[in-house]
Amino acid sequence: MRIAQVAPLYERVPPRLYGGTERVVSYLTEALVRQGHDVTLFASGDSITAAKLESPCAQALRLDPNCQDPLAPHLQMLGQVYRRADEFDIIHCHTYYLGLPLTRYTRTPTVLTLHGRLDIPELAPLFADHRNVALVSISDDQRRPLPDASWFATVYHGLPINLYNFQPQSRASLLFLGRISPEKRPDVAIRVACQAGVPLKIAAKVDKVDQAYFEACIQPLLNHPLVQFIGEVNEQQKAQLLGDALALLFPIDWPEPFGLVMIEALACGTPVIARRRGSVPEILRDGVTGLFCETEEDMVRAIHHVPRLSRAACRREFEERFTDNQMALNYGEVYHRCLTDHSERFHLFRHPRTGITPPAPQPPTPQLLAWRNAQSANKRRSVQ
Repeated sequence: MRIAQVAPLYERVPPRLYGGTERVVSYLTEALVRQGHDVTLFASGDSITAAKLESPCAQALRLDPNCQDPLAPHLQMLGQVYRRADEFDIIHCHTYYLGLPLTRYTRTPTVLTLHGRLDIPELAPLFADHRNVALVSISDDQRRPLPDASWFATVYHGLPINLYNFQPQSRASLLFLGRISPEKRPDVAIRVACQAGVPLKIAAKVDKVDQAYFEACIQPLLNHPLVQFIGEVNEQQKAQLLGDALALLFPIDWPEPFGLVMIEALACGTPVIARRRGSVPEILRDGVTGLFCETEEDMVRAIHHVPRLSRAACRREFEERFTDNQMALNYGEVYHRCLTDHSERFHLFRHPRTGITPPAPQPPTPQLLAWRNAQSANKRRSVQ
């Protein structure tokens, strides 16, 4: 298939440091290329990919000191994507709702993966006005605030199978990894580790919007001798920290849409101690790959039960459910369904002023036909 992957421009694809959405876009893009698809990646110019790269800006915007208006490059990029829509069988956007108004003026179907929280009042009427777009959730729980949106599938994130090495033995330390923010509850992680008497490493970035929270609520807790604040880390540092950890502390207090760090931990064989919020019960298995807790006292007790969990079982769960290859196959099925669905919901739109309906989708390309045949052959082999 001819696929346009459209990434946010805040981080490089893949990110140099922190960055969940752009990291997932990178893993998906490279897996689709390996599976034989013709992929064009729209992303920042410093991105690294085996796909064809199209860039409206030379570098990622978050770390660009010259960027004053990050929305302008995004709109420029989306305009380029939809002007070239006829070059693609599928446009797969990861840019939240920014491109929605453009989707109605092309016969090329748009798949939109929503990576963030959706419990925002203004979103329901917006998505209700754009039922021509196939929405993909990254967990079933993510859909809860918008049950009537045009949901098409849930596709879990995946990682390259060799990105993280399995570590059968851990060190006697805990890890908090990700971002310092009130909903992630790093303060809980610190108190729990100190009460349990186990060292804690904090590898997390501090966004400008969370700087005041960090200085008022977290910085005063960092003086404890068991706590080591590392800051934002790169991929190599992250792999080392995850592999060494006795457990990942994930005491979130918000409806986490997915939580990429959980499957990164599983890839290393590291279990997760987490609150049962958002996607957590879909990603982890209580008593197998993690321990579900509610109170800080529960978490302290859970730390002492972690050695009973099998690190090999954590790695196995990752390999069976959360690889980039599996993610790409699942998205391939989504693309296939969009292209074979002839309902007005996804393909037809009558222009409000002219009353003209765009022509029906073009016949499938030879590449798409070859992919369908390969999928059918794989299904026949699995049945046999």
